[in-house]
Amino acid sequence: MTTRSKHQNLGRNQVINIRVQQKQRDLIDAAASILGKTRSDFMLEVACQEAQNVILDNTFFALDNEKYQEFLAILDSPPKADEKLHKFLTAKSPWD
Repeated sequence: MTTRSKHQNLGRNQVINIRVQQKQRDLIDAAASILGKTRSDFMLEVACQEAQNVILDNTFFALDNEKYQEFLAILDSPPKADEKLHKFLTAKSPWD
């Protein structure tokens, strides 16, 4: 293991194993080589980027200006009187 590899692996204490086809490994290796990265570093970086994209796609939403203004108006309007909500908000907490 080179000094660079030792340095890059500091703090990494979990292992992920994956089986791939030869052509998939060759493709990954070629891309990693272009970027001057190891296979593991390349795969980890790409997987983390994609994971962040998936999470953002499920938590971020975009609105045009009209819908955004409508959304803000709903947020700024007072809540409707609701007996269930009132009961919930005035109930004693289980930990109290």
